[in-house]
Amino acid sequence: MSENAANWEHCLEHAALSDVGLRRSNNQDSMAVAIANSQQAWQQRGHLFVVADGMGAHAAGELASKLAVDTVPLSYQKLTDLPAPEALVAAVTDANAQIYSRGSASEDFRGMGTTIDSLLLLPQGAMVAHVGDSRAYRLRGNTYEQLTFDHSLVWEMRAAGQIPEGETPSYIPKNIITRSLGPGPSVQVDLEGPFPLQVNDTFLLCSDGLSGPVEDIEMGTILACLPPQQAAQMLIDLANLRGGPDNITVIVARVTGPQMARQSESPTSNDQSAPRRPVPTLVWTLMGLFALAAVGMFALKFWAAGLAGLIGCLIMVIVALIVRQSEAGPGAQADGRRFGRGPYTSCDCTPSDKSAAGLAGIVQQLRDAASSEDWDIDWNRFNAFGTQADQAVAAGDFSQAVQQHCAAIGFMMTELKNQRGKKASDSSLDLI
Repeated sequence: MSENAANWEHCLEHAALSDVGLRRSNNQDSMAVAIANSQQAWQQRGHLFVVADGMGAHAAGELASKLAVDTVPLSYQKLTDLPAPEALVAAVTDANAQIYSRGSASEDFRGMGTTIDSLLLLPQGAMVAHVGDSRAYRLRGNTYEQLTFDHSLVWEMRAAGQIPEGETPSYIPKNIITRSLGPGPSVQVDLEGPFPLQVNDTFLLCSDGLSGPVEDIEMGTILACLPPQQAAQMLIDLANLRGGPDNITVIVARVTGPQMARQSESPTSNDQSAPRRPVPTLVWTLMGLFALAAVGMFALKFWAAGLAGLIGCLIMVIVALIVRQSEAGPGAQADGRRFGRGPYTSCDCTPSDKSAAGLAGIVQQLRDAASSEDWDIDWNRFNAFGTQADQAVAAGDFSQAVQQHCAAIGFMMTELKNQRGKKASDSSLDLI
């Protein structure tokens, strides 16, 4: 569990998982989660989630992504003089400068780069700062939307009208990106949002190790049916079942209620009060005038006028207190502006007989593979998931069917890892 997460677990669920995949020797993905440490911190700076997918030979990509996820949260929290959305963009820009500087100083790291997706959950909504082809999604109800634009050759050509919408000719490489952090001294950062928050909104950040092998509608259906931790693991399992060609990183964040922190008994040392707004001189002046008028009127025994002056003075006192208690600084405000053009894609992820059948097919392939390899499996437990899924389909409860099929897949993946450990097999899982 992330630091400070316990104060928000009643209204915010999140999971963050990263997997090396099946074809890579090291993990060049990195991630970070920074949950607000107080209600005041939430109001001003929100919750921050970051995913980065590094690129470069040797350990260069791994270093680039690590620099990105270390720099962005730290720089963002330091930029208190900027509104939160602008501070996030500045933090990503700072990360680019640091990666570029580090790469320029060493021949081994020269030209290294990384994608980045940074999600802020703020009082006015979700903001995303984005470079590259890692993605940010939102599930609302059964509608699954991609909030970010892929900075890839395919997407750029499609946006320019050079290839038809929804089509990707085979001669265009899918893995060429047009923008990343690190290779150059400057970078253009896309800012999307704010997307107003609703209870049960679920956000997903992922590297292309997930979005490559797994379709949007599959991701959305799994998010709709499973809690964040189970959904994140299932998505990684599904990507690995399809060959695991790349590192896979997933962050899932679900808003389960109004963001009200449970205050700890002993606040942390860095949980300091925010500066207060100064009371305008006009308020003090009117307060003094009303007080003098009240004293003068009472002295002259003009009781009604004196009472009116006293009431005016009290009103100014209340105004001063209200102004004084309000927080100074830009906080999380974005001046009502709307950034970006997202969402860029949308699909209906309502659990259906089709989605249940798709997962049932995966379960069957896993059953066949386990049988042919003569794995030592608790078949009674495995088959029980299938029985419950069949019963749910018969009852028209497709969400429950999806849950049971996912449980069967997760169970078999755990068993598979055990079998591979026992047999030291290096065979691929590219079953589907």
